Amino acid sequence: MRRPSSDPPAEMSRVVIEAVRPQVDGGRFPIKRVIGDVVTVEANIFADGHDALSCRLLWRREGAGDWSEVSMTALGNDRWRADFPITVLGRYEYTVEGWIDHFLTWRRDLGKRLAAAQDVSVDVLIGANLVDEAAGRAPAADARRLRAWARGLRETADPAAREVLALDDALGAVAARYCDPRQATRHAPVLTVVADRVLARFSTWYEVFPRSCAAEPGRHGTLRDCAAWLPYIAGMGFDVLYLPPIHPIGRSFRKGPNNTPGAAPDDVGSPWAIGAAEGGHTAIHPALGTLDDFRALVTAAHAAGVEIALDLAYQCAPDHPYVTEHPEWFRRRPDGTVQYAENPPKKYQDIYPFDFESLAWRELWAELRRIVVFWIEQGVRIFRVDNPHTKPFAFWEWLITDLKTSHPDLIFLSEAFTRPGPMYRLAKLGFTQSYTYFTWRTTRQELTDYFTELTATEVAEFYRPHVWPNTPDILHESLQTGGRPAFLIRATLAATLGASYGIYGPAFELVEHEPREPASEEYRHSEKYEIRHRDREAAHSLRPLLTRLNEIRRANVALQANDALAFHDTDNPQLLCYSKATADRSNVILIVMNLDPMHQQAGWVTVNLAALGLPGEAGYSVHDLLSFRRYDWWGARNFVQLTPGVWPAHIFRVDRGQP
Repeated sequence: MRRPSSDPPAEMSRVVIEAVRPQVDGGRFPIKRVIGDVVTVEANIFADGHDALSCRLLWRREGAGDWSEVSMTALGNDRWRADFPITVLGRYEYTVEGWIDHFLTWRRDLGKRLAAAQDVSVDVLIGANLVDEAAGRAPAADARRLRAWARGLRETADPAAREVLALDDALGAVAARYCDPRQATRHAPVLTVVADRVLARFSTWYEVFPRSCAAEPGRHGTLRDCAAWLPYIAGMGFDVLYLPPIHPIGRSFRKGPNNTPGAAPDDVGSPWAIGAAEGGHTAIHPALGTLDDFRALVTAAHAAGVEIALDLAYQCAPDHPYVTEHPEWFRRRPDGTVQYAENPPKKYQDIYPFDFESLAWRELWAELRRIVVFWIEQGVRIFRVDNPHTKPFAFWEWLITDLKTSHPDLIFLSEAFTRPGPMYRLAKLGFTQSYTYFTWRTTRQELTDYFTELTATEVAEFYRPHVWPNTPDILHESLQTGGRPAFLIRATLAATLGASYGIYGPAFELVEHEPREPASEEYRHSEKYEIRHRDREAAHSLRPLLTRLNEIRRANVALQANDALAFHDTDNPQLLCYSKATADRSNVILIVMNLDPMHQQAGWVTVNLAALGLPGEAGYSVHDLLSFRRYDWWGARNFVQLTPGVWPAHIFRVDRGQP
């Protein structure tokens, strides 16, 4: 144990600062916010004795010289609060500091002495000295006012007039601006905020394979065919079009339909087996078109109010140029062959993972960065990252931090279906959004517990959930067996529980539900291995219902964030009730879901009136934004009945006031 020094410390401070919030892991990682947010900062700040404290919040753009500051408000029991606005993209720094405020202590104690009818003649002179000290720290105009005040305190003979002068609030406020914080305690380390654009918090994604976008069956779709889908996608209210890899696909060990080994000559293979003689991660699959076609798609998407999200999959097919040009980036087996990807007993012979433990790892990192920069130069600002948990955390922190320094509008979505620890770590170190366990949370208790963790704990400071009811890899059992009502349930939950959600379409809106085999979450005739042609105008399509859900999301600000999510009691475990509200309660949305796709469910809902901004047991009106019906509710407890074959949910807008 290190022996403490017998010498006094070089500096002395009596103030203690504890429990500063928000922060992530003691300031090791930044919190996340978007443009237009206000960061509310709280801290426990106290000192020995009975002197009064002053506290302030400091903030600035990262790298800026001067701090902006605002006084903190005492909340009681040594807790203080203040906030600052997020106005531009990038990183902010913030901290708090507190100090013994001798002027404030004097003013407070003088008032007490006067109330007790004590002689304060000496105390007034003490105050005059403190005011003179403040004048020495003030600019000329305020300095003149303060010195005149100090003279008045010393020279006013009439005790009553002197007391009135001493307690002058306007002059006191001037003096308080020029306090002496030489012994101030500042919280360390300085904390950080990453400020993203609003799309990082509120977005609606649609995933489609461009090769399946041809207007007629039997033809490989192109990027131009994909552009022709934009009115369909934008018309449903989706604002991000996510494309699986669009690069050349390897031919060696290519997989056939349903992931079978030994592909036929005309089998198209998996887009995630990236790379062939035509090029690698910066090339376009020749059957999809050219780089000019891709740029045209990006431009057309922006015109339609949609952004393109590109898949970022750091892996190679055996045919990828990297395999021969940079053999040092891959791991070799004892027989000399390259180690392919495995998740025993599953084997992915068509995919070679990079060896991040290679001695040439610095060159590998630089090349992987170059790939992202290339697509940024083509107009891409959103990347869905495939399996980031299988690459080093240090790599992602370096890559994302570096790229967002020059491109703060970038959005990275982490597709890491793994344990909570790695998922949360990826979010902490830079990923903007993250996939969730929503797909596997189906009961009322599971959904309540999970979304409470995501939105009402410290997790919410760094983890932005992105909710998907299906993906090309995941067809959950509930969708396999629940029929059309199950799709309605999961879509409504995704669109209202999460500020950001997405669907893999058109498989979702066309209610595709056949698994490859029993107990499998793989689709039968999976689009990962073959081209699919579908009738988007089919009568059973959920297109009108998805469109309505997205209209509701756009029209109600409460659904565009997660921080005010609250769950409410029901007496039927098949009914889930929750709400979202804006801070001022000007927009309050209350959702009641029937989680049973097979049967009508009914029961009593007991809402937390305070969460809805409703006083006592007053009456109020709820407007169902799906059926357009209005209901008069009274107090906390009300009856609902939902039939899954019609629409298994109420999405109520709560209208305050007597019904």
